[in-house]
Amino acid sequence: MNLTQFLQNLSTQNVQLWQTQILGGSQGEGLWKYWQQQLAGELPLLNLLIDRPRPSVQTYQGASHTFKLSKELVQKLKELAKVERVTLYMILIAAFGVLLHRYMGQSDILVGSPTTGRSKTEFANIVGYFVNPVVLRANFLGNPTLKAFLAQIRSTVLGVSAHQDYPFPLLVKQLQSNRDPSYSPIFQVSFAFQKPQQDEVVDLLNNSEIGTPMNWGGLLLEPFEIAQQEGLFDLTLDMIETKESLKSVFKYNIDLFDAATIERMAGHFQTLLEGIVGNPIGPVSQLPLLSEVEQRQLLVEWNETTVKYPFDKRIHQLFEEQAQRTPDAVAVVYENQQLTYQQLNCRANQLAHYLQSLGVGPEVLVGICVERSLDMVVGLLGILKAGGAYVPLDPEYPQERLSFMLEDAAVSARLTQQHLVEKLPEHRAQLVCLYELWEQIAQNYQDNPISGVRAFHLANVIYTSGSTGRPKGVMATHAGLCNLAQAQIQTFGVQNSSRILQFASLSFDASIWEVMMAVGSGATLYLGTKDSLLPGMPLIQLLRDYCITHITLPPSALAVLPFEELPTQQTMIVAGEACFPELITKWSAGRNFFNAYGPTEATVCATVAKCTDGDRSAPIGHPIANTQVYILDSHLQPVPIGVPGELNIGAS
Repeated sequence: MNLTQFLQNLSTQNVQLWQTQILGGSQGEGLWKYWQQQLAGELPLLNLLIDRPRPSVQTYQGASHTFKLSKELVQKLKELAKVERVTLYMILIAAFGVLLHRYMGQSDILVGSPTTGRSKTEFANIVGYFVNPVVLRANFLGNPTLKAFLAQIRSTVLGVSAHQDYPFPLLVKQLQSNRDPSYSPIFQVSFAFQKPQQDEVVDLLNNSEIGTPMNWGGLLLEPFEIAQQEGLFDLTLDMIETKESLKSVFKYNIDLFDAATIERMAGHFQTLLEGIVGNPIGPVSQLPLLSEVEQRQLLVEWNETTVKYPFDKRIHQLFEEQAQRTPDAVAVVYENQQLTYQQLNCRANQLAHYLQSLGVGPEVLVGICVERSLDMVVGLLGILKAGGAYVPLDPEYPQERLSFMLEDAAVSARLTQQHLVEKLPEHRAQLVCLYELWEQIAQNYQDNPISGVRAFHLANVIYTSGSTGRPKGVMATHAGLCNLAQAQIQTFGVQNSSRILQFASLSFDASIWEVMMAVGSGATLYLGTKDSLLPGMPLIQLLRDYCITHITLPPSALAVLPFEELPTQQTMIVAGEACFPELITKWSAGRNFFNAYGPTEATVCATVAKCTDGDRSAPIGHPIANTQVYILDSHLQPVPIGVPGELNIGAS
């Protein structure tokens, strides 16, 4: 019999002895009932924040990251353990659970931990491997205080220790007969804690630095680290107590994690432990994860967006100033019609004076229901110049929706075209048909009206789709839109020679972005018919005919455009939907490609990213000028880099 056969036989004998001593009779039944209760219900998979897609079958390629906790921190942890009547092991595994909870946001977490498997005296001197994993279940419902959570962990650890003899393979068989081969059974992360060994050499090595030689009785010893080759679980934290510190090792699966991710996690774990000893009575949601350097980076450095735009301006003033600078430049083109800046300003002024005679002024809402045409731009600017705020009314909307919007917004007037009147529901608001009344409107002054509107007054109200309930009107002020227009003009490099396509429907927030990006900079705004804007060859032909330099499209529209036919453009912006990396790879070459993001409530756009074909994902970028963006958890705490949270947008 060779050594391998001997060890296999010995292991079999150990298992048989274990089963006889532990599982026989009522004791085994009691153990099973305990674990059946502890692991009742659907067992949660830990939604680890992995850096690459999980393989369909679990792999075991490992690496490790080693770090040490200082002697001072360890001493404070031991003192806290005495106060809370827990062990150092309980403190550390509780902290590990808090780290996982704060990273993943899950309230039900399973962590494995090895036990010696020698709880009975009969096993003390038997040669063989008796180690048996146990499962600790942590519950974070109700955002417990650290003190309460430690009490929970203490109770759990004591219960688990008293029932540690139930074989883990049998537990897996009983609870997870149908396993997912991409995950380890029952738990995906583990925690191990080792006490100091009473061995002079081991103690000497544990308290020495890697690569630093030491003398032991005339023998020169030099410790070195063996590279981690395997990863039994997705993630394991091993901690070894020495005289000087706690030596800690994160072992991880390299098919899931990057080394930088684990290194950051180790730093957050240390910060968390320092926070625990600093405030043991606070809720776990308030314990710190970020170092001072990280906090400053996330909260200050990445949000230093202050630009000294004039904040007292109204959105139409940007256009008026441009009309004064370049009165003869072409402002807007629709098919074979066009208006210069001076002509557009005069027509909009005449309409504004007329609307003022109807009582339109600051905070007065005016519905506008027009098709793409010069009238659309004249009507929009005329309402703003009168001091009012416009409410887009899409003639294709159902009557019921339009009626709701008219009543909800309490509009005082409705601007439209005669052929669209029948599509508008009956309403008490005055009806203004632009073409039919233009002779009367044209009798008004052509100078810029005085409206008394201020930057904090409303400029528009855009209604949401209502796909998740009743539509809601989202209000935007002149200050917000002015900041948006100036920021986008600068970000996208818009110049007097630029040609901007107005693609979005007036009922979508992006339309005001397109209009003001053009007429606020001296560029030319090009309008197309409904048919000419259809994604495909009609849109391609329009881009060619007008030599468009700047276009904003939803990713779904860009995805169906024939790449070979699209003329080279200076700038392409995608917005309104999630952008896929494939689109960036395909369309970013040879042009400026931007991915913009923002809810209507944040005045159309909050962040912008300039993308290249090297981007593995589609970033939403950095906040635009005078905007701040914070990623926070459900308790409004900033989350570390790479940890998901909720986007919170602010303005300076």
